[in-house]
Formats: sequence, structure tokens, C-alpha cells
Amino acid sequence: MFAILKKEISSFFSSAIGYLVIGLFLVVTGLFLWVFQGPFNITETGFADLAPFFQIAPWIFIFLIPAITMRSFSEEQKVGTLELLLTKPISKLQLTLGKFLGAFALIILALIPTLIYVVAIYQLGNPVGNLDVGVTIGSYIGLMLLAATFTAIGIFASSLTDNQIIAFIIAVFLSFFLYFGLEGIAAFSTTSSVRDFINSMGIQSHYTSISRGVVDTRDLIYFISVTAFFIIITMMKLHKRSTLS
Repeated sequence: MFAILKKEISSFFSSAIGYLVIGLFLVVTGLFLWVFQGPFNITETGFADLAPFFQIAPWIFIFLIPAITMRSFSEEQKVGTLELLLTKPISKLQLTLGKFLGAFALIILALIPTLIYVVAIYQLGNPVGNLDVGVTIGSYIGLMLLAATFTAIGIFASSLTDNQIIAFIIAVFLSFFLYFGLEGIAAFSTTSSVRDFINSMGIQSHYTSISRGVVDTRDLIYFISVTAFFIIITMMKLHKRSTLS
């Protein structure tokens, strides 16, 4: 597994992909938070908190993470190296986790420089240091769990096809549906119990809950379960492919 992880990380940074992902994430968030006028501009909100960042980050992740993961298995299938990997003395779990952790590590590396936003908000507070640390930590935990879920979805989408563009589209659709789609469907429900149930199946309600600064066990279980589900069905897809080849 660690050999696959090392290979994935080195492949990201041996080309421009790793640097492009980190740079693009920082540039887009920086522009929306500090330059562009609008509801996400921190200097215009009048509040020294990072809520706008944690609101816009999921939108960026929906497109950025599928762009990272689309080549994970699709490229291997296209060039014919996936069959070679499946014959190696590694389990399907190790192969899937290696791919997953490689992409997830890149997202974490992209998040680390955003800590400068925390320092900036800390200094902008009146008085200096007027920052809700609990909410900020909870929001970062939620963002990392969200990134893990989207990464698992992207890895699964990549295992379905040897076309990277199709893998990207599938991952974006699944991520968007689980984050925003279910909430939209819940809005059409006439009963509050059904509406609450559908909302609880979506990612957004759990992400919003953690972003309040209270890490609920139910939210952790949800994110871990969804991430594990997509990793497991990716393994099943690889197992089916190995038995057919």
C-alpha cells in the first residue's frame, strides 16, 4: 500500500498536477475571500471569522477533487498497467487505499497553506484574537472529512472507465448529488419527518453540523461510512475486473 501511496504522490509532483491543484485552490479561495466583492468577501461581512471560506470550499472541492482522482484508475486501465497491478502481491484493499490516500494527501497539502487565513482573521479581530477557535477547528475537521468522502467517490468513478473525462463527470455528478441534490429533493417533501430523513442522508447537513464547532459522533460515523462504502465498492469493481481478465 505504501508503495502505491508513494507512487501516487510522486506522480502528482513529478508533473505540474500537484502544484497546479494547490495553486489553483489557493488562488480561487483567495480571490473570493479577499478580492472579489460579494457575500464571500471577508472584509465586507464585518465579522472576523472564516465562515465564507468553509462555505465556498465544498463548491471548489466538487470540481477540484474529481479532477485529481479521475486519472487514478482510468489512466492505469488506458495504458494497460491495471492488469499488471492486479497480479502483484497486494490486495485490492491495499491498492485502493494507496490510490485513495495519495489523492487525499494532496488535498491536505492544499489545505495547509489556508491556515494563513486563520492568522489573518486572528489579526483582523477587534480586539485582536477575537476568533472562535472551536468553530474553526470543527470546520477544518468537517472539510477534511468532506475531502475524504469526495476522494473516495472520485476513486470509485475512476475505476468505472478508462476515460478520464467520463470519470470526472461521474465523480462531479455523484459529489454534487450527495452534497446538494438530496437537500433539493427533501425540499419537495410534504412531511417534516421524511424531509429530515432525506437531509440526514445528504452530506451537507453533516458538514454544516460539524462546522458549528461540535463534532457529533453521528456526523463522524456518517462520513466514515460513506467513505468506506465507496472504497468497498471500488474494491469490488477491481475484484470483478481481475476475475474477468
